[in-house]
Amino acid sequence: QVQLVESGGGLVQPGGSLRLSCAASGFTFSRYVMNWYRQAPGKECELVAAISSTGGSKNYADSVKGRFTIFRDNAKNTVYLQMNSLKPEDTAVYYCNIYWSATNYWGQGTQVTVSS
Repeated sequence: QVQLVESGGGLVQPGGSLRLSCAASGFTFSRYVMNWYRQAPGKECELVAAISSTGGSKNYADSVKGRFTIFRDNAKNTVYLQMNSLKPEDTAVYYCNIYWSATNYWGQGTQVTVSS
C-alpha cells in the first residue's frame, strides 16, 4: 500500500532553515507528481509546492516563492522541501501528498514551528 513518511520538522527561529523529507513506498515513485501541503491552525490546507515526475517542473505558492525549494531523488523514492528564510507565518503541519489511482494519499505530517 502507499506509504508517505515525513521527517525533518522542528522549532526554528525566524530567518532559519529546515529541510523536510518524505520517503515514499507502495507505488512507482518516479512516475508521479509529488506535492507538499501545509495546514496552520484555523486555516485551510495550502498547496506549498509541487514537482513533476522527473523534477524538471516545479510550482510554488506565492507565499513561499524564492524561499522554499522542492526537489526529489527518484533513486531514493524521496521528495524534499528545503525551507529558507523561515517566517512565523510558515508555522504549520507539513504534509507530503500524492494523487494516485484516483485517491489522495497523505503522510502523517511533520510540525514546523517558527518562533523566537
